[in-house]
Amino acid sequence: GINAEYGEIPISTMIYLYLTLLCLCSLAQSQLPKQAASVNIHFTDPAQGEMELLAATGWNFIRMDFFWSGIEKTKGIYDFDSYDVLYRNLATYSIRPLWILDYSNPLYDSGLSPHTPEGIAAFANFARAAVLHFKGKGILWEMWNEPNGGFWTPHANVTAYSALALAVGKAIKGVAPDELYIGPATSGIDFNFIEAVFKAGLLEYFDAVSVHPYRDSVPETVTLDWNKLKAMIEQYKPKSKNVPVISSEWGYSTLYAHLNLVLQSKFLPREILTNWANGVILSTWYDWHDDCISNTNVECNFGTVYHTYYPGRNPVYDLKPNYQSAKTLLTTLRGHSLRNHYIFSEAVTVLGFEDPRTLSEVIVGWTSSTNQTIAIPAVSNTCYRTLDYLGTQGPNICSVNSKLQLTLTDSPVYLLRA
Repeated sequence: GINAEYGEIPISTMIYLYLTLLCLCSLAQSQLPKQAASVNIHFTDPAQGEMELLAATGWNFIRMDFFWSGIEKTKGIYDFDSYDVLYRNLATYSIRPLWILDYSNPLYDSGLSPHTPEGIAAFANFARAAVLHFKGKGILWEMWNEPNGGFWTPHANVTAYSALALAVGKAIKGVAPDELYIGPATSGIDFNFIEAVFKAGLLEYFDAVSVHPYRDSVPETVTLDWNKLKAMIEQYKPKSKNVPVISSEWGYSTLYAHLNLVLQSKFLPREILTNWANGVILSTWYDWHDDCISNTNVECNFGTVYHTYYPGRNPVYDLKPNYQSAKTLLTTLRGHSLRNHYIFSEAVTVLGFEDPRTLSEVIVGWTSSTNQTIAIPAVSNTCYRTLDYLGTQGPNICSVNSKLQLTLTDSPVYLLRA
């Protein structure tokens, strides 16, 4: 090796350090989900009966704010008790947290988003303490929520966000390199903001890129955006690093134009399935329950259950149709991984999911608009039972001459071997 006497590092040491970093990166990446679904919540202490109802849907993760101002009320002192409670409740049902490191703290920077050296250092110290407290528990730590929108004060500033995110990345990876750090959680897929974040070097620290691909159009229109984002990641990421994509918030309010309860319940599985078909490793539906009761406030009508809580009753919330469509999707495909894109376009999608333990396949298909009859390859004389998007049993269908003919509608249909 090179003589270390002269301040140079031996080649063997350089190789060791490189392999160590590579192993740490691989360890962190191995903890990322491969095909998972999540839902946003707004509580740390669930109401009686709430976790049972949420878990019965089949969600793998929840997404929740990890409020700095509620944790550090005295400088340098952190109280994680409420999140310990939430973690224990989630762990009971094998649900993992995606916690959002956010927002400002009145102790620093006059309550604005951290931007001074003191504020940045304080937020990075908070993030470091949080990660060490929950180390090894499989948590995804997301850097802020929609910093390109109204959640960064006094106004969106990609330079300030990048500076804070870099400080947090260095703080987290410095003490716990195998913990998972994601971002930038933009409102929409804001390519200009995202590219600036990438140019600042955040892909050295982010284990996955998270965005919120909200839209008024049908879910299938997201494919072009995913392709563009993945190409941008490929352009800026470290060469040896795999950086997948996460949809960390996206939903449809029943008060969107031309939307209603029925369409909301069809869009939920189509959104998640379209994300999975595009290689998105985690798809988060917004929201668990309606945030309030209103026929005019869009924000109140994203949930899978209604707002009113009924203590002592089972279920403790009235279910919306999209609760049932989510449960049908997640329980039918539990243990299955995407194996086949039989047809994948904005107009028609047919996907094949396989259980690696039993090699059994579930086929899922739908259209984004008008009904269509299509045929896919299949073993001759094989019959399938069908479930509609709400889990109702339909007629069996059988393949003929190595073809399976399907009539598809705008609601997903599930085919399971009979």
